[in-house]
Amino acid sequence: MSFLTPLAFAFAAALPVVVLFYLLKRRRVAKLTSSTLLWQRFLAESQANAPFQKLRKNWLLLLQLLLLALVILALARPCATGSAKQSHLRVLVLDASASMQSTDESPTRFERAKSEALKWIEGLRDEEQMMILLAASSTEVKQSPTRSKPALRRALASCQPSDGPTRLVEALRTASAFTYERKGEELTVSGEIHLFSDGASVDLGELGNKNLPLVYHRVGQRVNNVGIVSLDIRANPENPSERALFTSIANPSTTLQAVQVELQFNHQAREVRALEIPPTNTVPLIFITQQEADGLFTLKLNGKDDLAVDNQASIYSLLPRPLEVLLVTRGDRFLERALRGVPNARVTLTTQLTGPATPYDVVVLDDVQPLIWPDANVLAIRVAATNWFEGAVSEKAPAIVDWHHTHPLLRYVNFDNVDVAESILPQLPPWGVSLVQSQERPLIVAGEKERRRIVWIGFDPLQSNWPLRISYPIFVANALEWLNPTLSRSADLMVHAGEAFRYLPRDPVSSAEVTHPDGTREALVLAPGSREILFTGTQRQGAYRLKAGTNEVTFCVNLLDAAESDTTPRDELSLGKYAGTISNSMKTASLELWRWPAGLALMALLFEWWFYHRRTA
Repeated sequence: MSFLTPLAFAFAAALPVVVLFYLLKRRRVAKLTSSTLLWQRFLAESQANAPFQKLRKNWLLLLQLLLLALVILALARPCATGSAKQSHLRVLVLDASASMQSTDESPTRFERAKSEALKWIEGLRDEEQMMILLAASSTEVKQSPTRSKPALRRALASCQPSDGPTRLVEALRTASAFTYERKGEELTVSGEIHLFSDGASVDLGELGNKNLPLVYHRVGQRVNNVGIVSLDIRANPENPSERALFTSIANPSTTLQAVQVELQFNHQAREVRALEIPPTNTVPLIFITQQEADGLFTLKLNGKDDLAVDNQASIYSLLPRPLEVLLVTRGDRFLERALRGVPNARVTLTTQLTGPATPYDVVVLDDVQPLIWPDANVLAIRVAATNWFEGAVSEKAPAIVDWHHTHPLLRYVNFDNVDVAESILPQLPPWGVSLVQSQERPLIVAGEKERRRIVWIGFDPLQSNWPLRISYPIFVANALEWLNPTLSRSADLMVHAGEAFRYLPRDPVSSAEVTHPDGTREALVLAPGSREILFTGTQRQGAYRLKAGTNEVTFCVNLLDAAESDTTPRDELSLGKYAGTISNSMKTASLELWRWPAGLALMALLFEWWFYHRRTA
């Protein structure tokens, strides 16, 4: 037991004062009387008067001393240390995202979170259980519910942060499955969820109605970071022989940041720029450079900040080559001119397709049903294979009500004032995305099926006023760019940290090997004759090399996440529109006991009042 206000014991000096009042004799008042016959006994007592008298047994004195002692004890606020709330299970959730590698905590936020979690493990009671979840790009159960502290310590020591964003919603859903139990028809809380995180890039709106028993332990002291948040490479529009590298540098802090941005090609410096980024701003940059062969472009930020993961990003660029396009048509000058206007595209015309068209990169089918469907990527206009769609109907003058503004195919494209005379309207297939939508069904669909990309247009552009709009040649150029296998392969060779890398080898393979950025090698065991390789070990950013049979490919893993680069620690996590949880720090709870001595003092006071009046009645 301890006392929150021990200075209150100074009032104990009043205890001797109460005793002193009982030692002092009553002061006599002199009065004249005619006779002392009746006052002999009192006169004898007055003759023995002295300043002090012998202390006699007195119940009122004892009651008053007890009352004063209890009041002093209540003022001192006695308390017992312990936990304010006990639960049978505690689920520790560690945020393992890239922002947890910030060095504003010593040595990092993640190590600080582990040390805080270790305190909860050491305080585990015999009747309680605990489990550990690691929340990165996917949720990993590091330790199932147990009472064993050594097992929990080992699981905690094995936790490591990743270079990718986190998905806390998935982790908290997994944790909530262990903290509720069903009693009859009602769900009752049987545990607590302890989240150790900086709150960066966390959107928990989906959990607003879950009533999670969530305790948020914030780690992180400040935001001091500059990061690369986007990266792309294209042919230079002004000179197709050059490459244009597009990037964005973000500064989420509230101070001006000065950095140097270095561009490397195959680990050789090409260009260095000094850059000043205003507070809470993102600055776009464009680098124009030559590319002599297929190779690795790397951007580096040379500056001091708390997070190093987003200071580098890489992209593997394949050397551009002419795009071979086969146009199968009965005659459409608008379409032909739009195709020939695409830079670096070589267009070949034919009226019928009788083979798989292997030499061509893209096949455009203009209202012509081929005898054999091509193996290449396809732009199909008012024609479809039998297994593409279901329930297609024809409709006169369908109204265009919406279109997918953010899709690459509709970049700088809109369908205002576009009228269509007639169109085929199918049900949206599971492999496709609706780019242009009528009232109920799509008019244009894009997607990937049977290892090739497909853009499908349900109406004949000549039966509309679309070819007379500037959006028509722009859409055709976007379609060829999206269908270009060289560009699509370049885009497929870069993934975000934590995402799976998918590769389709030219020939079936049964084994593969991946070389990680640190030089370590990992063998992949595949099913015999596999035509697809799926690699999920992309937790670290950098350049990886995959070798599968005679196929060799380099792919890059980057963070490129503006929300994760914003390392501002959040004091509160929002759980939907109206709910939220503020950060908590681990402190020993004090259970105050002053109410008990205060209650006893009140009882002593009432008993003294009763005893006094009973004695004097």
